[in-house]
Amino acid sequence: MDHPLRVGITGGIGSGKTTVCRLFSVLGIPVYDADYWAKWLIKNDPQVRRGVIALLGPEAYQADGAYNRAYVARRVFADANLLAALNAVVHPAVERHSRAWHEQQALSGCPYTLKEAALLVESGSHRFLDALIVVTAPEEVRIRRVMERDGVAEEVVRARLRHQAPEAEKVALADFVILNDGQHALIPQVWRIHRTLVARAHQQTSA
Repeated sequence: MDHPLRVGITGGIGSGKTTVCRLFSVLGIPVYDADYWAKWLIKNDPQVRRGVIALLGPEAYQADGAYNRAYVARRVFADANLLAALNAVVHPAVERHSRAWHEQQALSGCPYTLKEAALLVESGSHRFLDALIVVTAPEEVRIRRVMERDGVAEEVVRARLRHQAPEAEKVALADFVILNDGQHALIPQVWRIHRTLVARAHQQTSA
């Protein structure tokens, strides 16, 4: 497969997109964890570090070079403009890194790769992908999951939700929707999407 498809997968906090990605991984599909790599780039990429420091000051990093997440969170979550400016530093770097990763994975002959990101729509990165999968669940289910997972209060989870695009907005942009409400089986949904994407990738190659 010379040019595997680039497919995005996203969903609101607590939707269970990471669980869904594990199922795609079992099928042999490489998954790029954008949130993990964003943290890595913030710590290790000199250009990103300079951008973060220019925006938030040297306090954004601790004496040992580690990212001062607590300090940054206090600053950016109290100032929407500052949060947008930080994302403008980090998201383009993640996009460049994910493209290079995708090209590397293409050598394995995979039909498509997955880019998993919580803010795929918010960052605009979905525009550069061949297809978008959105994992959904009722808001109350998502809130309960995050409360149990992170041990935080409901108001904390709702505050996080306000920094993400409404689920309906993401679904409207989706090529595929996976319902992860605990009532509908995930494996058949993943399998149907996988088969469709594999077929689409082969059609693209033979065109």
